[in-house]
Amino acid sequence: MKIVLLESLAVSDQRVAALAAPLIAAGHSFTAYADGATDEAVLIERAKDADILMVASSPLPAAVVAACDHLKLISVAFTGVDHLPMALCRERGILVSNCAGYSNESVAELVFGMVFSLLRRIPACDKAARAGGTKAGLVGFELAGKTFGIVGTGAIGLRVAALAKAFGCKLVGYSRSERPEAKALGLTYLPLDELMATADVVSLHVPATDATRGLIGKAQIAKMKRDALLINTARGPVLDSAALAAALNEGRIAGAGIDVFETEPPIPSDHPLLCAPNTILTPHVAFATAQSMEVRAGMVFENVSCYLEGKPRNLMG
Repeated sequence: MKIVLLESLAVSDQRVAALAAPLIAAGHSFTAYADGATDEAVLIERAKDADILMVASSPLPAAVVAACDHLKLISVAFTGVDHLPMALCRERGILVSNCAGYSNESVAELVFGMVFSLLRRIPACDKAARAGGTKAGLVGFELAGKTFGIVGTGAIGLRVAALAKAFGCKLVGYSRSERPEAKALGLTYLPLDELMATADVVSLHVPATDATRGLIGKAQIAKMKRDALLINTARGPVLDSAALAAALNEGRIAGAGIDVFETEPPIPSDHPLLCAPNTILTPHVAFATAQSMEVRAGMVFENVSCYLEGKPRNLMG
C-alpha cells in the first residue's frame, strides 16, 4: 500500500518516523509532506497514487479525492470531518476514520481559559498593569454559583461539564440525545431556547452538520441574559458570527470567546467579530497542545494499522 501524509501532524519528524517504521517494515511505502501546501494541483500530484491518505484539519478538496483512483482510506488526525468531501467518499466507497477524543482535555481547558479571561477581564487587567493603572473599572465576577449551559454533551461537552461542576456551577444542557453520564454530574437537560435564556455561560460543543449549521443564530442569541457569555470552541458554522457581533456591539450580552470561524484562520480583516467588544478570539487552537498532538499522531497511525489488519476503526459515516 502507498501511504501519504499530506500535512504536518505538529509533532517531531522523529516521532513521525517512529510511527511510520512498522508500516514500512511491513512492506508499505510512506511519504510525508509537512510544508503546508494548499494548492490543489500540488495536492493532487502528491496524493493521486495513494491507497491511504493521512490528513489533519486542512480542507481536502473534492478534486484531490476524485484524482485518487486507488484511494481506500483517509485517516484524519482530527475529530470533525466536515473539511472532507464526505459525500464523494461515500460514493466511491472510501473509508474515513477520525481521531475522536484526542483533544477532549485541551478543548475543555481552553473553554475555561476564555471564561476566566472574560469574567476577570484579564486582557484589560494586563493592559492596565503595563500602563501603570489600577483595578479601577476592572472588578470582575466569580464563576462559582453561575449556571453553565452546555450545547452538545458528547465527550468534550461532558468534560466541560465536569470542570464546571468542580468550579461550583449549576449545569444545564441541550443535546439531541440525553447522556446518563451528564445526568450523573447533575446536569439538567433543557430545550435549547430555555437553556439560552437560563445560562450565565453558554458553551458550544456540537459538530458541524446539516442539523447544526446556524444552530445559534439571532433568535437564540436574543434570548440570552445581558450579563451572559457565549463560548464557541466547536465549529464555526454552528454560530452566526454577524448576529453575535451585533449583540456584543449593542451590549445585549456581556462577552464571547471564539476559537472557530466560518473558514480556517487567518480570518478576513472585515470579520464582524474583530471589532466586537469584550471578545476573546483565538485562531483555532483549542485542540492544539503538545500532549494532544502526541496523542492524535499515535491515533492516526493506529487507524491505518487497524485498517491494514482488516479491522478498521473510528469510521465516520
